[in-house]
Amino acid sequence: MLLYDAAAPAPNPRRVRMYLAEKGISVPTKQLSIMSGEHKSAEFTAKYPPGQLPVLELDDGRMIGETIAICRYFEMLHPHPPMFGVGAASVAEVEMWLRRVELGFGMAIRNIWVHTHKLTARVVKQQYTDFGESNRPLAYAAMKTFDAALSKTPFLAGADYSIADIALLSTIDFARFIGVPIPDDTVALQDWHQRVSARPSASA
Repeated sequence: MLLYDAAAPAPNPRRVRMYLAEKGISVPTKQLSIMSGEHKSAEFTAKYPPGQLPVLELDDGRMIGETIAICRYFEMLHPHPPMFGVGAASVAEVEMWLRRVELGFGMAIRNIWVHTHKLTARVVKQQYTDFGESNRPLAYAAMKTFDAALSKTPFLAGADYSIADIALLSTIDFARFIGVPIPDDTVALQDWHQRVSARPSASA
């Protein structure tokens, strides 16, 4: 087994590292440089055509991509402590918030990153700056939604820290890196961010 990884600020590889740290799982890793395009090399794409990171290579050669798919693989092997909820309602709540993080907030941050940031300008053939900027209000609206939820529960999906919190933390930290900070008036979200950033896994 081998986990192809990439250093910060890449949020998706960090998400898997944080999950593994919370579970206490150690996996052999190989670092690839996104900025150098190593994940797009002919050698790597021959093994994994999407050319994305992270990706987990199993002992039989199968490649599992996508952060949540990788985490679910390990959740089946190491169910404790549970990170995807316990019981029907809890599992559903974790999934609900995870999708809101990825499909709402995460997509807005991706569009801002791809179409407005100076680093991506070097590799994106055509940046649509107006489109990128149009996603900024969507990102802030999503953070207001998270703030409202966190004003009622200690973690995003309730009383327990979950993969939804890991997804949100990695996305928020990347958002801050590209110039989309946590709004000043989201007190609960800021308190949550301070608490989860103090967890040892946050430094993974």
